[in-house]
Amino acid sequence: MTGLEEIRSEAARRFAERGFPTPREEEWRFTNVAPIAKLNFAPAEDAGRGLDEELRAELERLGWGGLRLVFVDGRFSPQLSSTRFPRGVTAGPLLGADGTAGRHLARHAAYQEHPFVAWNTASFSDGAFLEVAPGTVLEEPIELIYLISRADRPVVSHPRSLVLAGRASQLALVEVYAGRGPDYLSNAVTEIVAAEGAVLDYYKLELEDLGGFHVGTVQLEAARDVNLSTCAVSLGGKLVRNEVNIVLGQGASATLNGLYVASGTQHIDNRTFVDHAEPNGTSFELYKGILDGRASGVFNGKILVRQPAQKTDAKQTNKNLILSKEAVINTKPELRIFADDVRCTHGATVGQIDREAIFYLTSRGIGEREARELLTLAFARDILDRIRLEPLRAWLDARLWEKFHGYGG
Repeated sequence: MTGLEEIRSEAARRFAERGFPTPREEEWRFTNVAPIAKLNFAPAEDAGRGLDEELRAELERLGWGGLRLVFVDGRFSPQLSSTRFPRGVTAGPLLGADGTAGRHLARHAAYQEHPFVAWNTASFSDGAFLEVAPGTVLEEPIELIYLISRADRPVVSHPRSLVLAGRASQLALVEVYAGRGPDYLSNAVTEIVAAEGAVLDYYKLELEDLGGFHVGTVQLEAARDVNLSTCAVSLGGKLVRNEVNIVLGQGASATLNGLYVASGTQHIDNRTFVDHAEPNGTSFELYKGILDGRASGVFNGKILVRQPAQKTDAKQTNKNLILSKEAVINTKPELRIFADDVRCTHGATVGQIDREAIFYLTSRGIGEREARELLTLAFARDILDRIRLEPLRAWLDARLWEKFHGYGG
């Protein structure tokens, strides 16, 4: 990969100069990464113990009938991965990929400005490469699964994914992050480039252990007339930061959905950035959060409409359900518009379970605890119903019902 070593060296230098972000920076005002910065991490590939019983059980729970690439402690696992892919699909370890990967790797996610992206770029040991040839239509989803095993000291893994969707191709992609143990960090970067007319459904599931940290950046470049749909679901981790950045070409459309569920002392931060760079683009965004206990959440959504991007249609909404007096949400939807022929709206809501709805259900013989569970799940299902992969939708529905059963009281 021509120039990759120079990029990695530059990223390492940039991270050394920049250091970890602090709450004094506007983009990190509500997320303090000091618990990450103070730990002395060892590389997961050196300190991890491989696929133990806990992780094996988790892996068996995953899967939605698709093809998969599995990575354990930063290493590609051919034994756990699919061995054959359909015609028109190239899939495998990133560092073993051909020159096409080298022309895109680390060229889209901005390591110059983002410290965690710089750290990943300088440090990743392997990752997933997926290329779908022009005109290829995939009937099965492709799963990229990154697992971190329990270790006797803090470990860090830097998952890296590069996805190239050819012109007029169609695919569904599911990325999963899960781990076991306290004080581990999954610092992930995904770069997706969709050529003209491609149709892409992208799902990210953050299922980290409650003792783990997760920082993830997804950079999507959508060319002319691309139809893009994303859904990010965060259920685990004690400190989580998810970023989704999208650049839309002429006539491209993007739908962004997200669901974050936190309890105890979890902290989940979601940041989205949609860059309308060309005319006639559309983006519709809905993120919903459910917070219980002393959990805290952040939503920071930004839409940028550049001057050439006339006829842009963009809508952004963030809704939050607070289940306890101690839970906190900081939400900041934002518009920056430099074009004059656009239609853009944004808004945010924060509320509790409707007491009248609880009364309505209890008056019909449903217990109050079950009524709260049903109403909480109904709030989440607004996002789940937008998932096109039926097995994934059913899997998440069952997992959320299991989780909300503990919130009913």
